[in-house]
Amino acid sequence: MTAPLWITGDPDTDRLLSDDMFALLVGMLLDQQYPMEHAFAGPRKIRDRLGSIDPHAVADADPDEFVALATTPPAIHRYGRSMAARVQALAHAVVDDYDGDVAKIWTLPGADGPATGAEVLQRLRALPGFGEQKAKIFLALLGKQRGIRPAGWQEAAGHYGDEGSRRSIADVTSPDSLAEVRAFKREQKAAAKAAKQG
Repeated sequence: MTAPLWITGDPDTDRLLSDDMFALLVGMLLDQQYPMEHAFAGPRKIRDRLGSIDPHAVADADPDEFVALATTPPAIHRYGRSMAARVQALAHAVVDDYDGDVAKIWTLPGADGPATGAEVLQRLRALPGFGEQKAKIFLALLGKQRGIRPAGWQEAAGHYGDEGSRRSIADVTSPDSLAEVRAFKREQKAAAKAAKQG
């Protein structure tokens, strides 16, 4: 049994993220250009307003009504309108490609037996709104905090899979670790800015 997640600091929201893998996937989708804990609170807002966070329910929702739901204050994201469309696109992909079962992303067999970390990364990367970095972070989150560790997952996740790192949401387990991840991101931004100016 994996430990409950600590991502938003709100027990009910973190329980949803711990219990519902599609909610966790949606939180990861929303985690860009927005504070982590607010991004991962988005799935609960969707569930509370739609009545469900099931991929079928999200995919089948009227797009205009879903935008209204996503942009009602407090919105699911700073860019609520465009993110509403991305969330629905993600739900459609999970329904169409994985029969609405997000766990099939890592449980469906790979080319030579059980899916490898590289194959799971490839499936995550193919999801709407998931680029290389987001896919690696989610793979690291699965391995580090959900006990989902396909062969070679750490290598496939790159530095996000490193033990003891404080690089991403995959490493957030408390307010202190959240602060450490924030500090790391600030350092990375400062270094990138300095390199650009240099």
